[in-house]
Parts: sequence; structure tokens; C-alpha cells
Amino acid sequence: MSVLKRLATMPAGRRTKWVLLVVWIAIAVVAGPLAAKLNGIEKNDAAAYLPSSAQSTRALDLQKKFQAEDTLLAIVIYQRSDGVTPADVARAKANLATILQQGYIDRSAAAAPGGNRAFYGPIPSRDHKALELIVPVKAANGLPLDKYVDKLRSITRGSGGLQVHVAGPAGSQADSLKAFLGIDTTLLLFAGIVVIVILLIVYRSPVLWLVPVISAALSVVLAQAVNYLLAKNAGLTVNGQSAGILSVLVFGAGTDYALLVVSRYREELHNHEDKHEAMAFALRRTSPAVVASAGTVIISLLCLLVSELNSNRGLGVVCAVGIACAFLAMSTFLPALLVIGGRRIFWPLVPRYGVPSHQDTGVWSRVGRTVGSRPRVIWVGTALALGVLCIGLASLDTGGLSNAGQFRSTPDSVAGARVIDAHYPAGGGNPIVVIGRTAGAAGLPAAIRSTDGVAAVSPSRQVRGYTEIQATLSGAPDSQSAFDTIRRLRAAVGKVPGADAVVGGTTAINLDVEDSARHDRDLVIPIVLGVVFVVLCLLLRAVVAPLLLMATVVLSFASALGIAGFFFAHVFHFDGADAGFPLFVFIFLVALGIDYNIFLMTRVREETLTRGTRRGTIRGLTVTGGVITSAGVVLAATFSVLAVLPLVQLIEVGFAVAVGVLLDTFVVRSVLVPALAIDIGRLIWWPSHLSRADVDAKAERATDVEAAPVR
Repeated sequence: MSVLKRLATMPAGRRTKWVLLVVWIAIAVVAGPLAAKLNGIEKNDAAAYLPSSAQSTRALDLQKKFQAEDTLLAIVIYQRSDGVTPADVARAKANLATILQQGYIDRSAAAAPGGNRAFYGPIPSRDHKALELIVPVKAANGLPLDKYVDKLRSITRGSGGLQVHVAGPAGSQADSLKAFLGIDTTLLLFAGIVVIVILLIVYRSPVLWLVPVISAALSVVLAQAVNYLLAKNAGLTVNGQSAGILSVLVFGAGTDYALLVVSRYREELHNHEDKHEAMAFALRRTSPAVVASAGTVIISLLCLLVSELNSNRGLGVVCAVGIACAFLAMSTFLPALLVIGGRRIFWPLVPRYGVPSHQDTGVWSRVGRTVGSRPRVIWVGTALALGVLCIGLASLDTGGLSNAGQFRSTPDSVAGARVIDAHYPAGGGNPIVVIGRTAGAAGLPAAIRSTDGVAAVSPSRQVRGYTEIQATLSGAPDSQSAFDTIRRLRAAVGKVPGADAVVGGTTAINLDVEDSARHDRDLVIPIVLGVVFVVLCLLLRAVVAPLLLMATVVLSFASALGIAGFFFAHVFHFDGADAGFPLFVFIFLVALGIDYNIFLMTRVREETLTRGTRRGTIRGLTVTGGVITSAGVVLAATFSVLAVLPLVQLIEVGFAVAVGVLLDTFVVRSVLVPALAIDIGRLIWWPSHLSRADVDAKAERATDVEAAPVR
């Protein structure tokens, strides 16, 4: 037996199963406290997302010369529908005095040339129905930005018909931080409940479901602990998005691996009297598929390291670590628990030695025979149906979400932004920042004013050889017209000699994020396709089968996007989708969907060796259909729990991945791929020896001899 096979069967050992149990208990004790610290090191600010080469990133770095690093502009907006009163103005002034007195303003940002201040107010609107305070807020002394904004909201709370909101970049970021707060715990809780319900239905056992759930939960804890250590000591970027997806991904993928191992173990308990032998055989048969599956997902996720966006690179590493931890737990801890529990763990449906498993008479046996009866008609019809679903791509808008469209509800910052837009210039709540070298900055104000789409320009200020100028856009800061203005403005200030100017601010940040997301999509998707194709070629020792599988993956992905596009536009009425949405969906659908290809085709290849291609395909579908569909339902259900979050971006990803996984599981893997394999026949294994006519015929004759009645 090879070293790898001996390692794979360690959990089946009479002594090693207990050793592994003790080791994992020790891991849980050590990893638990570390996992709890992951939330504390999340980075959800703009700099954590942006590439270092982006103009807005350089602007953020230069802004540190003018203000503290953690300073953001908050806008306190007061509104009275029948017009503000002198008492309202006095109240706004009193609020500002309290804010100054209690130290909620960054005075380094407030200081301006000539003794002026960067914050000012109250500023009345032209229709005299609103007042505005501009407040540079600094998160300091261990108090995060969202807590500071909460204090501002507490100080300025409205009453007596006066509405008050805290908006601007600080208000928006604070509301985003709250939306991400604790989402990993929330998602893990909901994912756990969903998986438990599904496993109870699948296994019909009051005990067996505990083994995959405990193993998956342990995987999540270990993944969170390792990612915490990497973030603390190796500079890994972890944000609320990646931390939340980590919990869902590890729980879903880990349970999938568990379903495969449990299914094969149950099957082998019918063929082996000794439970240790049954598990050893099950692990030898499933390990190649699980290793290939986990390896493919990990490599695909690590392809995100070539991304421009820091958030994408961080997501790739965070989730790759999660899959590695899930694989480790499901390859060691889960089998050890199953062997320790023995046959009793399957009660009341205990698999008996020598008793048929009834796989050949179940629903998947009938599906296999149906697919085998008319394969060409079935695969052509299925492919056409999936093609029709792709029509929905015409409705998919990946131009980005507006600030209001990012949230499922209406947080205070969004309500405030609407008031600002109604009574002040549209871009007043999110000023544009232009920073250049003072030696060449004389021409910057004129260049800014001459740019179409700029409504107003504030006085400049100079610090340590640099000049900062703030400008107000005439259009909404999250609109396409605002993005176009940023491009024009960058071109204009870039022509000012000696200024070396950069353009930043919230609108510029959003533009750079969208541009980088499109770059990452166009770069990463082809790389992942190439990686997956190579892995499939090595695993199946063929070229034709991987090519066909890749074609079905792309078709399935396009169909899922088509369904998502239709629902987003015509059912959910979302503003659109984030520019990074297609990449996220592709990574999770292809990387995880390839699992089912691997689970199916490795078993088909195993059966083809002794039965021939046609019968091997039907047999492979028969014995894996149940576990693959169960795994697909589990994974789709875990991703669907993203719908409980208040963030539209994650809701969209969860919906598309859940729909895509179900489509892939019930249609592509269960119908399209088997029908293609049967119709093409032995040539699907080209150029391996299985594609030779004599090998295939010999295997089929051997099956006929086994099935022939004894006379």
C-alpha cells in the first residue's frame, strides 16, 4: 500500500481513530479562543479593498498629511418640512458646541489656513427647509467609527417635527460596519440550522446528523483561527464579507465531503463485516475524489491572488484556508467518529453485512436507465433549455449598486443622503478631494472649475509641500455621470505641470473599485478555467471528458447568471449588481460545482473499468446520484442563508450561487453529463486506454458474464 493510501486510511485504524479524536479535541481547545478574535481584526475601510496603484488609494495616503488616518466627513442634516425656525438654528449651533466640547471632531482636519475651519455650519438650504453641519469625525481611543457616529446621532437626535440624520462618508461607512457586524456568527447559526434539518431528512437518523455537523463546525472554528493568525502575523486582509462567506463556504463544502464519505462507508458496510475494513475501503475509494475536489477549489480560490482588489486577494486566501480545514476535518475527524460509532450510528436504518443496499432499485437507478435509453435526445434538449435560461443575462446590470441600493432597508445615512439631495447640490454630501504638489498647484483650481460636472470648488489648504482642494459634483455621487466626471477631472488635473495631482473621495473610491473588479473578472475567470481543466485531465487521465465537463460548467454558470439577472431586475427590483458579482459567482459555482463533476466522473471511471462506458456511466449515476443531490441541496441551502443579511451584494451572491448549485446538481450533473458520456461512448476517455474499443468491449462482456443466470 502506498504512503498516501496508508495516510488516507489512518482514521480506520483500531488505535489511530482514538489518537485522531484526542488530537482534534486539542485543536478545538486551542483554536476556539483564536477564532473568537477574528471579528476584532477585520478591515472594512476603503483602503482594505483598493489596490495600491489606484489614484484614490494614493489620495487616501496623502490625506493623512492633512488629517488623522481614521478621519471621515460626517454631515448632520436637519430638516423641517414647513421650514426651519430660529430655534432649529440655535439647536444646531448648540449641537455643534457639544460635539466640539466632547471631542468628536478631528481638530487636525478642522484647522485651515487663516484660522478657518474645515467643519462649518449650520448651513441653510436655499429653500430654508434644511440645515447642515459638516463634521470631520475621528475614530480614536479604541472607539470604532460606528460608535462615534452613534454618539453624533445621540447628540443631534431630532424632536418636535425636526428630522435629523447623520450622513456623508462617515455615516455611510458606520452603517456598513453595522451591517457586517457579527455576520459570520449569524450565518453560521442559520447555516447550522438549515444543514441539520436537511441531514435529518436525508439520513432519517436521530444520531447520524451529529457527526457531519460537529465536524463542519470544528472546520469553521479551525479556519477562523488560522485566518486570525494569518491576519495578525502575515498581513492577510480579512473583512466582513470574507469572514461571512468563510462560515457559509466551510460549512457547506465540509458537509458535502462528509456526505460523500458517509455514503461510501454505508455502502461498504454492506460488503464488509468489519467496520474498520469497511471504512478503510471507503476512504481508499473516496480519497482521490475528495483530494482532487478540495485541491481544485483551493487552487481556484488562490487564483484570486492575481486580482488588483485587496478584498479579492484576501477573500481567496481566507476561503482557501477554510476549504483546507474542511478537507482536513472530513478526512480525519469525521471518519474516526464514524468508526468509533460503528453501525449503531446509522440507527434505525442500520446497514447489515451481506444485505443488499437497494441502490440498484432506487430512484437513481430509474433515472440512469432513462438517461441511457435516449441519451442524445436528453442531452440536446437539456442543453437547449439551459441556453434559453441564458436569455436573462440581458437583464443583468453589473454597473454597480448605488449607496441606497447596497442596503435592503433604509439606514440613517441613506435617509440623510436623500434629504441632502433634495435641498443641496447633489454631490454636497461626498466632496471630491484633489491633492497635488504645492510647487505646481497654482493651476489646479482653474483645471477643476473648468471640468464639466463640477458644481463648486472650496478654498485650498497647504501642508508640508502638498495642496488639497475639495470640490462638489453637480450630479449624485454614486451615479454614472459622477464617475464620468471623475475621469474627466483626473484627465484635467493630470495635465497641470508639476502638480502630480490625484483625485480621491468616495466617488473616486467607488469608481476605482468597479474598474478593478472588472479587471479581476476578465483576468481571473480564464485562469480558473485553465486550472480546473488541467486538474480534471490529471484526475480522469483524459482530454475529451474534461473538455465536455468544462463546457457544461460554463453553460451552467451562464444559465445561473441568466436566472439571477431576471429575478434581480423583474422580481426583487434591485438597483443592479456589483461589478465583482460575476467573478464571485463564477469562483463559487465553478470551484464548488466541479466537486460534483469529480464525485460523479471518478466513480463513472471506476465502474467503467469493469463494466464498460455505457453501463459504468449508468452505474456511476445510480450510486452517486443520491449523495450528489443531497450535497447540492446542502450547499445551496447554506449559501441561501446569505439572504438573512441586510446587504444586497451578499444577498445577490447567495441567490445566484444557490440557484446555480441546484441547477448544476439536478440538471447538469444528473442528466446532461451522463447523457453526453453515454452518447459519446468510450471516446470520452480519449486518449487513455479506456477509449480503446477492445478494452471497453472486454469490460462489457465481463459484466454480461456476471449478470448471466446460472444454468
